[in-house]
Amino acid sequence: MVERRPWLTFVTHAVLILGALVIAFPIYVTFVASTHSLETITGAFPLVPGGHLVDNYVRALTLGPRDVGASVGRMMLNSLVMALGIAAGKITISLLAAFAIVYFRFPLRMTCFWMIFITLMLPVEVRILPTYKVAADLGLLDSYSGLIFPLIASATATFLFRQFFLTVPEELCEAHRIDGGGPLRFFMEILLPMSRTSIAALFVILFIYGWNQYLWPLLITSDESYYTLLIGIKRMLDVGEGQAEWHIVMAATMLAMLPPVLVVICMQKLFVRGMTETEK
Repeated sequence: MVERRPWLTFVTHAVLILGALVIAFPIYVTFVASTHSLETITGAFPLVPGGHLVDNYVRALTLGPRDVGASVGRMMLNSLVMALGIAAGKITISLLAAFAIVYFRFPLRMTCFWMIFITLMLPVEVRILPTYKVAADLGLLDSYSGLIFPLIASATATFLFRQFFLTVPEELCEAHRIDGGGPLRFFMEILLPMSRTSIAALFVILFIYGWNQYLWPLLITSDESYYTLLIGIKRMLDVGEGQAEWHIVMAATMLAMLPPVLVVICMQKLFVRGMTETEK
């Protein structure tokens, strides 16, 4: 039993508040910088928001900074398409792969599973060159297909769905078979609804994974119209001897944080349930 001590409660709350302030302060500084003109933030940096919020964000979304041939709005769209495509592709392929491994008996079934599982030891950075060669040979450079398809296989999601499917009682499968249902119907009507919270939790993780991709989009794209937002922000800073447009860079940075935050906020209940539930 936890004892109620006022001083301990005060200390724990003080530590929590201090930690929140430490995390939130850089974000606040970024927001403040995105509301001022370039001349203001390159001088004595203010700590209160300025009056250029609308101008800076409209320019970033519609025109973009100098030396970058795409607007932040276009780059956000590219990042959104990539993140959604990767999340949906990984979940779909992993669900089908786990379903086949658990509910079908075919030669080398477990060998296939362990081959998938072993790829956990081969992150994108290790297999980046052969993956790029395959994508180039298939004509996937500078395309949404090239941004998405090479990254949609997920050993982690396959393993998690397999472990969940193994906990589903066999009686459900038998009862469904007696009712005349086939494998696809059992998958759609029984397994998918039961996997809803797991799918939601994985979607949050995989969406953020896809949104934060930097190395693969950097290699696969040379056309500025396919730049993702992280690539665009890096390009905004590569000005050589010139002056970076920090107010636009900060506005782009704030916009880059917005979609992942919204996904987490909108799906936090399902995410927590998917991560904590032990019985479905």
